[in-house]
Formats: sequence, C-alpha cells, structure tokens
Amino acid sequence: MKIMAVDYGDAHTGLACCDRLETLASPLGVIDERNFQICVEKVAAAAVEYEVGMVVVGNPINMNGTFGPRSEKCRMFADMLANYIDVPVVMWDERSTTVTAHNMMNDVNKRGKERKKVIDAVAAAVILQNYLDYRANLKAREQAKLEKDKKEQE
Repeated sequence: MKIMAVDYGDAHTGLACCDRLETLASPLGVIDERNFQICVEKVAAAAVEYEVGMVVVGNPINMNGTFGPRSEKCRMFADMLANYIDVPVVMWDERSTTVTAHNMMNDVNKRGKERKKVIDAVAAAVILQNYLDYRANLKAREQAKLEKDKKEQE
C-alpha cells in the first residue's frame, strides 16, 4: 500500500510517499500555504492524486514526552484531513526528524535556498521511513510469534 507522510508547518508543509511494498520513502514536495484550511485541502488532494491507502501526520511531541501547542495543531490538522479523505490518518512521533533531515542535507552539501526548498519534504520522508521501519518490524515480530506458536502446537 502506498502511504503518504505530512510534515505540517504554518507556512511550509512537506509531503513524502512510499512505494507499494512499503520499503522506501521519497520526498514529494512542499506545499507553501499559510491558510490552515487550504493547506488541509491541498494535502487531501495530494492523497487522492497519489492514490495512497494511508496518511501519516508528523506529531511534534516535546522531548520530555508531553504534547504542546504545536502537537495540538498537528492533531487538529490530522482530524480535519480525516474528514476530507477516505483512508486512515494516523499520527506519528516526529521528534528529531528535522535535525535528521538537516544532517542529510549537510551530507549531500545542499545549502541555502536549495535546502530551504526541500527540507520539509525531506523531513516528511524521514517521518515516513521511521513509520515504515516500525511497520516492518511489527510484521516481523508477529510472523515470528506465529511460527513459534505453530512449533509449540506440533
């Protein structure tokens, strides 16, 4: 299933999508929109355009695990988005993803305006890749448990 990730921001919202096998997240681009409602509508349109089966919205939880005003705004974004599309919308912890995205941009020597254009989409790709890795790990654990239970029954 294709999954799209959203790194919501007040002015720039990054989007990323994965392949149907859920192995690799790739940046899609950035929506430059300050109007909350219009941004939700544009993200919903992108979800339809890319034919995704799920949307993951980054949740900027504080480093101490609490939910601040930014997290609440992203929750409102996810809730409103869920009203526009017919696929599940889930929240995913995005702590340190922007730092990771900046480090990735440093590794490829992307600076200044070049970086500013893509950093939010790269952050969305980091969010999505973390989510994909979690799902793959969860599936592997479930498969291992099934195999263990099967052996115990034999």
